[in-house]
Amino acid sequence: MTAPSASPLLAIRNLRAAYGKIEALKGVDLDIKAGEIVALIGANGAGKSTLMMTIFGKPRARAGEIRFDGRDITDVPTHQIARLRIAQAPEGRRIFPRMSVAENLQMGADATECSEADRAAGLERVLSLFPRLKERMTQRGGTLSGGEQQMLAIGRALMSRPRLLMLDEPSLGLAPLIARQIFDAIRTLNRQDGLTVLIVEQNANHALRLAHRGYVMVNGLITLSGTGAELLQRPEIRAAYLEGGRRG
Repeated sequence: MTAPSASPLLAIRNLRAAYGKIEALKGVDLDIKAGEIVALIGANGAGKSTLMMTIFGKPRARAGEIRFDGRDITDVPTHQIARLRIAQAPEGRRIFPRMSVAENLQMGADATECSEADRAAGLERVLSLFPRLKERMTQRGGTLSGGEQQMLAIGRALMSRPRLLMLDEPSLGLAPLIARQIFDAIRTLNRQDGLTVLIVEQNANHALRLAHRGYVMVNGLITLSGTGAELLQRPEIRAAYLEGGRRG
């Protein structure tokens, strides 16, 4: 893995967010250093996806602060956050089913107004990671298999040449072999490109083995943190997320 830098690329302090009267984030503190893979695990409904969406500006934070590379982005509109080279592959993939693979990838580049050189380099990198997409460039996204759609969702995010890539449940619903390919691609991006990654993942075992560090979220709060190896050895983590099956 790429060695992370000393200061955080993303710093979150006392972050609160809600859906109407339901408070989903209740004062979250979290740091991600440049060059790190950070895993966020927890049960369904713990607030993991809400945290990712709040970083991206939807929903808006009710309190607290989000800083990216030293800049306060707590109240920055979503389209401007994307231009800072923060990209997300959301849960459920959310590709454009009627657009071709090539058009879906183009949408990722358009989000950050990439130069032609960046577009070309981004496309080359995506197709080197996911050669199956190269065979399907003219095929509509909605006709791809689940694994191919996940590759496309990640590829679309990578087309913006992000500094921070956020992945929400990238292995959800995938066959073990395809899930392994996705995790291998994330590891390659970190080791070879130095890409910083925040990953929310139902498979806590794979996520913590992949990550430099991890956080555990329970009911809208961070309750534990440590290196991936440390969390894997904690008995409460093993009981809740490993030995009893994949639960969040």
